[in-house]
Amino acid sequence: MAANRDVLLGLVEEFVSGQQDSKAAETATGVKTGQFTVLELVEALGLSLTSPEPQTRGRGVQLLSLVLQECYVNVSESEVEVLITFYENRLKDHYAITPHVLQGINALTKCTLPSGLSVSILRSLFQDVHVQGLGADFVFGFVQAMDGERDPRNLLLAFQIAQSIIYRGYELGKFTEELFEVTSCYFPIDFTPPPNDPHGITQEDLIMSLRAVLTGTPRFAEVQAAVYREAPVGCVGTVYFVSVWLSVSLDRLVVLLRQYLLPLIIEKIDSDVQSAKLDSLQTLTACTAVYTHKDLAEFLSGLWTSLRREVFQTASEKVETASLSSLKALAACLSRSVQKSDSDDALQGFLDLVLTDCKHHLCEPDLKLVWPSAKILQAVASASYRASHKITGAVVPVLLEQYKNSTQCAQRRTLLEVVQGFVQPVQSSLPGEGDESVLSGFQEPLCSLVFSALCESSTGLQVTSTRVLTALGQQPGLLSVPDVELAADHLTRLVLEEEESEVCSAILECSGSLARLFPTAFISKMIPKLKEEIFSEPMEQGESNAPKHAHSQQAVRQRCVKTLAAVSSKASVAQESAPILLEVLSSAHSGSCSFSLEEVVSACHSLQRIAAQAQDTEDVGRLFHDIIIPRLLGLAVQAALHGEGEGARNSPLTEESVLFSLVLVMSTACGRLQSQLAILTASRAVSLFLDGDVSFLPENDLPSPLQLLKKQPEAWRQSQLVCLLMACVCSMPRSVEIPQIDRLFCELEELSCTCTHPFAYTSAAKCFAGLLNKRPGGEELDSMLERTMKRISSELDCASSSFRVQAFTLLLWVTKALLIRYHPLSTVLTDKSFGQDKPVFGHPAVLLTCPRRSPTDRKSGYLKALSHIVNHLPRRVQITELPALLPLLLEALSCTEQGNVRIASLRCLHALSRLPEHMLLPFRARVIRALAVPLDDKKRLVRKEAVLARAEWFLLGSPGR
Repeated sequence: MAANRDVLLGLVEEFVSGQQDSKAAETATGVKTGQFTVLELVEALGLSLTSPEPQTRGRGVQLLSLVLQECYVNVSESEVEVLITFYENRLKDHYAITPHVLQGINALTKCTLPSGLSVSILRSLFQDVHVQGLGADFVFGFVQAMDGERDPRNLLLAFQIAQSIIYRGYELGKFTEELFEVTSCYFPIDFTPPPNDPHGITQEDLIMSLRAVLTGTPRFAEVQAAVYREAPVGCVGTVYFVSVWLSVSLDRLVVLLRQYLLPLIIEKIDSDVQSAKLDSLQTLTACTAVYTHKDLAEFLSGLWTSLRREVFQTASEKVETASLSSLKALAACLSRSVQKSDSDDALQGFLDLVLTDCKHHLCEPDLKLVWPSAKILQAVASASYRASHKITGAVVPVLLEQYKNSTQCAQRRTLLEVVQGFVQPVQSSLPGEGDESVLSGFQEPLCSLVFSALCESSTGLQVTSTRVLTALGQQPGLLSVPDVELAADHLTRLVLEEEESEVCSAILECSGSLARLFPTAFISKMIPKLKEEIFSEPMEQGESNAPKHAHSQQAVRQRCVKTLAAVSSKASVAQESAPILLEVLSSAHSGSCSFSLEEVVSACHSLQRIAAQAQDTEDVGRLFHDIIIPRLLGLAVQAALHGEGEGARNSPLTEESVLFSLVLVMSTACGRLQSQLAILTASRAVSLFLDGDVSFLPENDLPSPLQLLKKQPEAWRQSQLVCLLMACVCSMPRSVEIPQIDRLFCELEELSCTCTHPFAYTSAAKCFAGLLNKRPGGEELDSMLERTMKRISSELDCASSSFRVQAFTLLLWVTKALLIRYHPLSTVLTDKSFGQDKPVFGHPAVLLTCPRRSPTDRKSGYLKALSHIVNHLPRRVQITELPALLPLLLEALSCTEQGNVRIASLRCLHALSRLPEHMLLPFRARVIRALAVPLDDKKRLVRKEAVLARAEWFLLGSPGR
């Protein structure tokens, strides 16, 4: 114990007399570890605390307070009471000690205070801490202290104090204007922090702090003990402390703001400095959240004049956007006012002002200022339902009349786009419960306008009209059932007639949006006509324009099948459209209708889109499980079997492009099935391919037994159907257990190693790898891998084997599967795959390595591939492999035999320069030296790549890079 006391006395002596601030941390560590207690520290400070010198006493109190800030959790309740009594007495000491006393009290307030101690602390603070009176005198003193302040640290603090003074009801007296001026002179903030600023104060920090002073919300607050740990340099501790111990609040803000802020904002909006404009506009927008219409009334005219000018005349999109936001916020603020019979309606007055200055521009023949006026009107209308009702009621009739009288397509399109802005629903302006839409009175003329525009030949008018139609549909009650049916008829006509890609895209988007809202109309009106067109017979080939017509009809069919997919987000629509697409595939297979290969692929893509976008409901799941997947499997099996006979018709469903599209359909559908349906689908698919079970197929009059996974001479059409098995089982969630998986592995391994059809054995290998990736780890997985690797090795080691390519393909996909699951065997297989000792990358995305000892011609190929891969690798992989990759690339720069090797290496180095700078800087000097050599290369292309790469490495660490 004596030794600990000696240590403590030494620490105190070195801190107090030796001015070694680091000893405070050592003392705190001793308290934390139990080497000594806080009260023992107080005893050790005895001579320091009773010293006649204020500086010595201050250092003693400072040490105690610093230790308490770190060790307040180690202080017991009884010790807290003793220490509070000690600090209350010290408040009567020299004023230079007071800041350290306040720091200590701040630390102790984090402990559990005994009953009555909080009141005692507050009483001592207000009795013994000598500051200006907390009223007009205090405000005057604060104004004097803040005046001329330039240090950003102190400005942040000053703004916080000013905010508290205003919000919490301190008597401002005759110093109201002085307080506003001393803070508002910094508005708008123009501050650029110095490089490597240790304090981290940004322009945005100052802007937001000052804005809080000017625009914050008045509120009532309870007394709360909240003190910052340490006052910044240059601030008097007592004033700092009082700034955060402010009590009951009163609303004084609006008087200050109404008198001084709004004229200042108007002045700054009219400034030529863009940053000042933006800050002023954003501040005005923030102000409106707490203002009332009375605060704005006398300044509305000036604000409107400034904001209108910024929208009409500014060349800055940012300023225009901020001005429109301020106009919307002003209108929203005025909309919150309660209208009284004996007073003017502030909102109506402001809206009249806006309409007077903007509405007439919509009627000008040249429409020169129509867009600025429309943007202003739309911004104000979007502020509230009241504003929207007034603006829309005044503007829409004018636009409708202008459109009716206009003869030029360009003007009509402009007017229609303006109408779209007023029709587009905005949440803040939507009618409340019991209110009708502001457009209800214009339902009939708006629908007539849209339908007439849809009949125009102008692409722009057609596209814009579809957008207006979509907006009308999104608002309840604006499209009646006859209107929706007429819209479906118009859209169907455009699908059949219009070839312009922009119009087609707009039609698909509009049809999809409206079909989600009105599925019944599209089921009855659009889908039957699309079906009729899809299965219509082409013209006789003897006619002179038959080839041209056939091409046109093919394009129409493809637009029809795309539209079927676009409108099928609802289960009810999908149940009508999906069978039509299945019928397309069936007709193409049977030859009953002459569908091209592209049309068959397009039908598959539409089915996939339905599977991806349709609502995830049980009805949709049943549709795919019960109808679509069995029908697709049945058609594919029929096509494979019927195409085997001599002279048999080759069905398009046996083509690789179609099978690949079917894989996308089935994998998308199976991936979204509900759990029970997924289990049943997996079981059905496995039983079909392993046992030839066709009982679930809609047309099951197939030869039995089927052996789809068995190698059969000239039966590649059946073998390639393994891709559909892959689509079903590999897309299932891991929670779905695949039945007969061991037998499935054996059959897939056999097929992938013995089949001679590339698409078939590649699909079998992919399916094998997909199932391998789902297989839980353990002895069963290891034994299966051992068996498979023996089979692969036997084929690869036999030079005369005719199945080496197949075995190598299986090896690649097995390796990829193991890499993805980070299996230990993956590294061995990577080495085996590429015959080298150490791979450059050990990541699943990379199956290419670049051995140092490769021949020059092979090294060129490796580096070319590597230069492409580096750009697409995940960032974390690039960073991990950087130390191993850079030496390899620098070594390749000395390969003088082939310029291609040097070019590839330079491209890799160029790509690596985009990695985080802190990772590259250790290599910068070495790389720059190495890149100096190819600058003088005899080949121009090498020199060009060297310049590009070296420039990027030179710029590493530069500001603004």
